[in-house]
Amino acid sequence: MKYLNVRLSQPDWMLHPMQRFIREQEVVRYEELRSWNIAAREDDVEYELFYVEADREPYEAAIEAVDSIRWYDLTPIDEDSFYVYVCQETREEDVRWREAFAALNLVVVPPVVYDTEAAFYMTVVGTGEDLQTMLEGLPDEIDVTVDAIGEYDRRHAPVSGDLTDRQLEAVEVAVDVGYFEVPREAGVEDVATELGCASSTAATLLQKAQARVMRRLVRRYGREKTSLVRALQ
Repeated sequence: MKYLNVRLSQPDWMLHPMQRFIREQEVVRYEELRSWNIAAREDDVEYELFYVEADREPYEAAIEAVDSIRWYDLTPIDEDSFYVYVCQETREEDVRWREAFAALNLVVVPPVVYDTEAAFYMTVVGTGEDLQTMLEGLPDEIDVTVDAIGEYDRRHAPVSGDLTDRQLEAVEVAVDVGYFEVPREAGVEDVATELGCASSTAATLLQKAQARVMRRLVRRYGREKTSLVRALQ
């Protein structure tokens, strides 16, 4: 069983209005599609659950203006983040690229993560042949970047999804040289030597990587767990 990490960037005319909002406005800091349910084709309706970190008022004003959205439910988590549960009509622009997945034995592993350009990152699992067929079937107008491919392992978790390639490389080097061992077996200087950069640069890379991973862990699990406990009380 193979996995494929891929980034898909659509042209402006193919974007969903909320993707265009992400691309054109500096409001959304992070957004991911957590789960979805697409009804039978004749119904032309789909349901989706998003996790969003953004300024709530302009985001809600934007979603109110989308004609294809029949209704939505926005649930705040804290001042910076919220869930959006959406019922919307299926757009023909989305059908075009989704057809590449039709009749193939593939599974998209949540979440689907959107970047600031409204491109989205997906992990797709299936046979190597089906993954290749899917890539070849995507519309030519979509810019496709394959980030990784290999044997699927659940340890390819979304926690590291916020890290840049350089930050992830710094963390990998730090693990290899023993920077994270207790007691520590190597210092920032050792990481910098392996990376071929200044010690200050290595320190910044590691600090930013750790900060992003810790924030993601807390937001993904800590606050959700707290909210769930409160809801059950």
